[in-house]
Parts: sequence; C-alpha cells; structure tokens
Amino acid sequence: MIELKSITKSYMVGTEKIDVLKNVSATIEDGEFVAIMGPSGSGKSTLMNIIGCLDKPTEGSYFLDGEDVSGYKEAELARVRNASIGFVFQQFHLLPRLSALRNVELPMIYAGVTKAEREERAAEALAKMGLGDRMGHLPNALSGGQKQRVAIARAIVNRPSLILADEPTGALDTKTSQTIMEQFRALNEEGVTIVVVTHEPEIAEYANRTILVRDGEIVSAKSPDWGVGK
Repeated sequence: MIELKSITKSYMVGTEKIDVLKNVSATIEDGEFVAIMGPSGSGKSTLMNIIGCLDKPTEGSYFLDGEDVSGYKEAELARVRNASIGFVFQQFHLLPRLSALRNVELPMIYAGVTKAEREERAAEALAKMGLGDRMGHLPNALSGGQKQRVAIARAIVNRPSLILADEPTGALDTKTSQTIMEQFRALNEEGVTIVVVTHEPEIAEYANRTILVRDGEIVSAKSPDWGVGK
C-alpha cells in the first residue's frame, strides 16, 4: 500500500523557495489502477517521483508497503526501487546497442540474478508482451509501440508489486496507445498496482480512480464518471 502523509516538496530558486507539492496526503491500495492527472507544472511528475523513490519529500512521510521510506538514503531507496517498483517512461529509455532481450535483462543484473535465469525471465516477459519474435532486435528495428512493450517487459521482469508509468503513451498514436493501456489493464488484473501519470482524459479512463493535481495540491481523488476503466 502507498500512503502519503502531509508531503511537501520544495526547491530553492535563487533566494526564493518554491513549493512544488503542498501538504499532499493520499492512499493507494494494493491492486488499484490509478491515474494521476494535472496540467503542466501541477506537480504530478514530482508526486510520481516521490512515489517511485526517485526523490524524497522535503517534509512529510511516505509509507510504501508499511516502510517509512521518506528518510531513506539513496542506497536504501535503490534497494526499494529494484525490489518493488517497475518504471515505464514516455521516451522508452532503451539502450540502443542492446537487443530487446538484453534491455529487459538489465534490472535483473542489478538484482544479482544469474545469467541463465535472466535470459529465461526476460524471454518470458517479452513473450507476455507479444514480442516473442522480436527478442533479438535492436531498438532501432522496433516500432514505437514495440519499444514501449519492451519497456513494460523490463518493468515487470523483477516481478514488482507496483508499476509507475509517466506519460507512457505520449509518443504513440491512438491505436498503439490503446494497446499499451490494455497491457497495463491486464497486469492490473493479475494484481499489480498501476499508477499512470497522464494529461490525457482518454488514458485516465482506463484507471479505476483518478487523482487530480493542481498547483501542487490534490484537488480530487475519486473514481471517474466515465469510461472503459470504470
């Protein structure tokens, strides 16, 4: 479970203090599919970075699966990220000189998984994403949708309980975006908690609940009144 308690995130710009998040509190239950929405500059990406242990709050507490991680040092945060969280980003972040299989193996290298098991699990994850015939392809030989499915395979290969996706369809056409969101829905149906940051209402419709962020504050956190994900 994700529990945010009175989270504030501030930065100093010259001599001015800027509060990007202001006293944010929220709970995301295990197995939920949640969309975080908000206009540019609203603080939604900063919120995702804190949820993903990529950043720490200036004030407040963040509990992930019962652990108060808000005061952890970087090495401890890296352990939590590798063990519990999978990440999917808009720009895929695949290494261009590595095949799809080798890209998916990377998180397991950091986790100390043996080479034979890495290859087996990476192949299984790619097959799950419908890419069993693309394992040896380099990223430049894949379409945008295929690259994003490789990124999802990489995100799930360590079997995380939580997947965070930051604008995962932002670089994709409508049909491919629908395919990617169906992949997230299928993972959610298997029990994985999914949190998607998006500015697109049609993407948020796939979630069961939408958290709306504006000016660094949560202004709404409820089930949508529309949609395919309801």
